Formats: sequence, C-alpha cells, structure tokens
Amino acid sequence: MKKLTTTATNGIENLQSVTIGLDLGDRSSHYCVLDERGGILVESKVSTSPHAMKTAFGGMLRSRIALETGTHSPWVSRLLSGLGHEVIVAHARNVRLIGESRRKDDRLDAQTLARLARIDPKLLCPVKHRSARAQADLTVVRARAGWCEHGRHWSTRHADWPRATANGCGDATCAT
Repeated sequence: MKKLTTTATNGIENLQSVTIGLDLGDRSSHYCVLDERGGILVESKVSTSPHAMKTAFGGMLRSRIALETGTHSPWVSRLLSGLGHEVIVAHARNVRLIGESRRKDDRLDAQTLARLARIDPKLLCPVKHRSARAQADLTVVRARAGWCEHGRHWSTRHADWPRATANGCGDATCAT
C-alpha cells in the first residue's frame, strides 16, 4: 500500500484524470486513487474533518470522487464539490459489492467505490443530498413535529425541558 507523500501528491496533481473512492469513517476515512487505466496510484487515510479533507483533496485537479451515504456524506460531498470535484454519493444499500461483501475492509471498500465510479457511476445508484439550508429546515420541522406528538407528556417527566415551549398542540397542527 502506497502512503501519501509530497512526491505522490505532486504526481496526482499532474495527471489529467483520476478517480477516487472514499470510504468515510467517524474518525478517519480511507481513500484510493486510480489512474486512467485503473491502476492504483495512492491508498491512504485522512482524518474525517473539514481541514484534513481540504488539505488532502484541495490541491488536486478536478477528479471524480465516489463515497457512500452515511453520517458524514452530506457535509463531505458539499465540501468536495466546493473544491471543484465531481462527487458521486453512492446509495449504501444498493451497492451490493460492498454491502454484501464477506471481506469487510475500509481499504477494499474505497477501492471498490473508485473502480465502480471509474467504470460506470450509475452502478453506484447515486443520490443527491439536500443543501445545508434545506437540511437545517427539515431538522426544525421534524423537531416541531416530534414536540407536537410527544412534547406535553415528555415535558412533565423532564424538569429541564423549557416550560415556555409547553403549549397545547392539536393532533394535526402545532403552534410552535
């Protein structure tokens, strides 16, 4: 497995077309960089943080990057798109090569994502994430709906719940 070095990074920057598979984890993420012919140029790990992602992928020319849906995929896909990359978010349940694999390995998952994205992105059953604003709005709507459904009973059992929000919610609508 090749480690990412300055020399390797400079080589990636000079290539015309690379495809990257990125297997996201909570603390660190594995990635695999393939050249035009499908040869592995670099396999490495990067911290799953905005700063580390910008450092690892910010200096590269526009690349196709494939990743699976998950907790971090919305913000990572927005960040990588903002850096100019073509980002494909694979539907995790529909990518059977990874989901039903007997060999669970983040490095192999990154390779598989890169190879599928290089051959035919439609094999990844791509999904489109909501914008950050739409996701925030949806979170508020879901919180209000939960409050309307369970709020009154919950607040009587939890003294730390703000009493100012305790109002009479009807079955169909909420006045919050």
